[in-house]
Order: sequence, then C-alpha cells, then structure tokens
Amino acid sequence: MSFTDEEGNESLKKSKKKLKGESAWRPEGPRDPFALLDSLPEKKQQEIQRALHLFSLGRSLPKTLQEAKKHTYRFWGTQPVPKLGEKNVTVLSHGPIEGIEASVRDEPYTLPQGFSWDTLDLSNPFVVRYFLETPHISSNYPGKKKHLKVCENVFLYHCTPCQSQWHCGVRVQANKKLVGFIAAVPADVQNVSDREKQTVHVKLLCVHKKLRQKRMAPVLVRELTRRVNLQGLYQAVYTADIVLPTPLSSSRLWHRPLNPRKLMEVNYPRLRQNMNLQRALKFNRLPETTKTNGLRPMTKKDAPEILSLLQDHLCKFKLSSILSLQQVEHWLLPRQNVIDTYVVEGDDGSLTDVVSFYSVTSRVLNHPVHTALKAAHLLCMASTGSELTDLMGDALILAKSNGFDIFTAFDVMDNAIFLEKLKFTVSDKSLHYYLYNWMCPWMNTGFLLAVK
Repeated sequence: MSFTDEEGNESLKKSKKKLKGESAWRPEGPRDPFALLDSLPEKKQQEIQRALHLFSLGRSLPKTLQEAKKHTYRFWGTQPVPKLGEKNVTVLSHGPIEGIEASVRDEPYTLPQGFSWDTLDLSNPFVVRYFLETPHISSNYPGKKKHLKVCENVFLYHCTPCQSQWHCGVRVQANKKLVGFIAAVPADVQNVSDREKQTVHVKLLCVHKKLRQKRMAPVLVRELTRRVNLQGLYQAVYTADIVLPTPLSSSRLWHRPLNPRKLMEVNYPRLRQNMNLQRALKFNRLPETTKTNGLRPMTKKDAPEILSLLQDHLCKFKLSSILSLQQVEHWLLPRQNVIDTYVVEGDDGSLTDVVSFYSVTSRVLNHPVHTALKAAHLLCMASTGSELTDLMGDALILAKSNGFDIFTAFDVMDNAIFLEKLKFTVSDKSLHYYLYNWMCPWMNTGFLLAVK
C-alpha cells in the first residue's frame, strides 16, 4: 500500500468519526425499500403503512358547508342533485330533478383494462366470508377470525334483503381480487304531502385504498344507479359524514357512557375531560333494574303490532319510512350481537311501546387488555304508554346488562326530548342526509327520520 493510500485511509477515518451520527456510513447502492420494510417487526410495518396511507389521502373531502362551497365536485356536479348554493330552503314542493329516461343502458359501464364487474351472491356463505376477509372491507367491519361469525351476521343484517344485482363489485381480472363494492336496499319513503315514493337506500361503499383517488367510487355509483334504474326506480336515499351537494338535513351524534372505566382505559376521545374515574362512575351510574312494567324482548309474533305502532308514530314526520311486515321482521327481530328490540306489553296484552338498538363494534389497537369497544346505536323507538325518557332510560340499563360500553344516538325525530336528561353528550361528528334525483325543502332534524 502506498503512502498516499494510507493517508487517504487515515483522512477517511477522521471524516467518518466527525460525521458520526449524521451520514458517516452510506451503502454503496440503493437498498430495496420493500426488503427493508419486510425486515422490520410486524408492528412497525403496520405503523408505517398507516402513516403512508394518511399521507396518500391527499386533500380531504369537506366536512362543513363552508369547506364544501370551495370544493369542486367533478362527479356530483353532473348528477341530478341540488347544487350547493341553491336556495333549496325556499323550495316548497317535492319532485324529481330529472325526468324518467325513455331507455336505460343495458350494458354495464366500461371499466379500465384489467378490471371486471361482479355481482356478489350474499346467500353464499363462502362469498360472504371472502368479502369480509378482504383487507379494505375488514377495516370497515372489524373482527378477528374468532369473531368472524358475528361480522357475517352484522354484514348480512345491513346489506339484505335486496335484489342480488344490487350487490355490485369490481374485481381484478388477473387474480379475482375484490377491490370495490357498493350495495342498495329497498327504502320506500313518504313525504309531508303524503306522497309515497319507491326509493333505495345506498349502503356500504368500499374502495381499495390504492384506488380511492382513481375515481372508482363515482364509477360504482353510476353502475349501481344503472342497475336500480333497470328496475324502474329513479330516486335514492343515502347518508355521509362529509358534505356533498346538497344535504337534505344534518344531525349530530350524541353518546352516553355505559362502562366509563373501560372507556377511560382505552382513552376514548369523547369522554368528559374534567372527570376522574370515580367521578365518571358516579355521574354515569344507572339503576340495576328497569322500571317499565311489561318490558320484554320482541318476538316474531309481535311484528304486526309493531308495524302498526311504527306507522302511527312515523306519520307525523316530514320524511318517514314506509315499512312492510317483512322489513319489520328483518330490521327489528332480535339477533345476538346484531340487533336488540324490546316492547312494552300492556295489561290487555296489546303493545304500547317499542325501542330498538343495533350493535357497532370497533377495534381497540395496541391495548394489553381490551381488543374491542361495543357500542349500542339507537335504531327506533315509539311510545304511547310510557314517557320517552323513561323508556330510553330502561334501554340504557338493558344495553349495559348486555355488555355494551357506550350508547349513541342522533338528534333526529323526538330524541332531543331525552338526550340531555339522560346525560348524553354531543360529539363533533355530524351525519348528513341526501336524496338522489329529488328536490324538497330543507328539513329540521326534529322532523326527519333517518332511513335505516
């Protein structure tokens, strides 16, 4: 080795020592980022993937009307919905925005090369299982394999009954992977003019995270619209927590802790921040037993009386569901870990009250003890023999005894009567209600029934 080489090596050693902790060592060539990611622990990989997903979302969709007015809606601007900024509060009549087309396209809309349409048969348990094990679906319907049966029941409850062609999916042709899905269920409604309208309720729009900025969601909506139009239906009801053109009404979510200790242990964000554990337990304490006489779980034979009770109750709202006996049995008949319904039977054997709530389970991440949070969400209630506050108070007791950690409800219909009295707290989450191809006046939440 020459003197020059030794001097060069000595100089290199000094420079590495000086730059230690900064950039003293660099690999000769670029390392494979995927190999580097695979070499990390699984927990660290998941954290990186979540962070990358957040950064890849780009500009978020508007959550308020002020943000929405500055947003450009490339898809919704072409659809038969009220445009943002229109004075729809002055509209006094109900009616379609676009007339019925003479003919509806028979062929599905064209997809990019490599993708194909699919109609999912949800009566096939293997199809349902595959659907729920698809990653971008499991993020919406949480549950490990040991809880998979519960997830199947919840999923089938929300997406049936409906025609199979309304279960619209997109697959990758090469490997048949499901990367998009949208569904609709029948939801006939009645407005303030006693005008009945056949509509559908759009449910569960899911798109693979890599395709969410590739305009797949509008393609799914257009294809579902085409399939619904083929059945002679041209209106739809849907909800979203973002502002689209243009909300029919908006409501706020309220929550009532049932298990404050667990909620504090998992750092649930909607608890009162000024309470310690002992104060929270005392403040949210509930009686051990219900006080309404004749309160019992619903049975199938109760369905006709419940239908009559709900019809009399819903007719006072400006927009309400028109239910059939089959729908009452599907939406309200109790199913374990899916839906709970209770009725009040009078002394003469007739039903005077009904209250129903369904289960929403969320995953708890990175906690040594708790893996899930179980919430009860109010579906409907009607009362002719009890005070609403008393009936709802008993519902809280029953939900707690059934293992629910929190009870949630929107401030629609008559719910404002009991929310503050029963120590519900309003959250920052809003839900907006929309009608597709139908113009009508703005509705206060007190006159609106959220279609299930």
